[in-house]
Amino acid sequence: MKIRRASLADTEILHELVNKYAGRGLMLPRPRSMLYENIRDFIVVETEKGIVGAGALHIMWKDLAEIRALAVREDMFKKGVGRKIVNCCLKEAEELGIPKVFTLTYQPGFFQKMGFVVVDKENMPQKVWKECIDCPKFPNCDEICMEYRL
Repeated sequence: MKIRRASLADTEILHELVNKYAGRGLMLPRPRSMLYENIRDFIVVETEKGIVGAGALHIMWKDLAEIRALAVREDMFKKGVGRKIVNCCLKEAEELGIPKVFTLTYQPGFFQKMGFVVVDKENMPQKVWKECIDCPKFPNCDEICMEYRL
């Protein structure tokens, strides 16, 4: 397994991977334009099977970043792909001096094993909710907010 920064050539695969889960209501849909605009946030895990997982570290403010759009191909579940992506994001946040990383998720057990704790999303800064306005579940979000302190 090789982990690397996403490239523009990866955009179609990212779009397919992320929106497969979005179609099931498990994450926000990501239009191609958003993926292109934020490609520098994304990392991918690649094997001989191609890209098998992706995720992004999105910087929100000087002291806050979000792990978002974490998606792993179903045939690669429980093989350490998601863990690699999250660890890479946390390492980058630490290198940048960002003390707190959060995620909005339907998979709290996975993130709990990674050291994240559940927090009240009402206590998050309003900047966090910028994309939520476009979500079909807004304002009745049922995602769980979790954070990791570096």
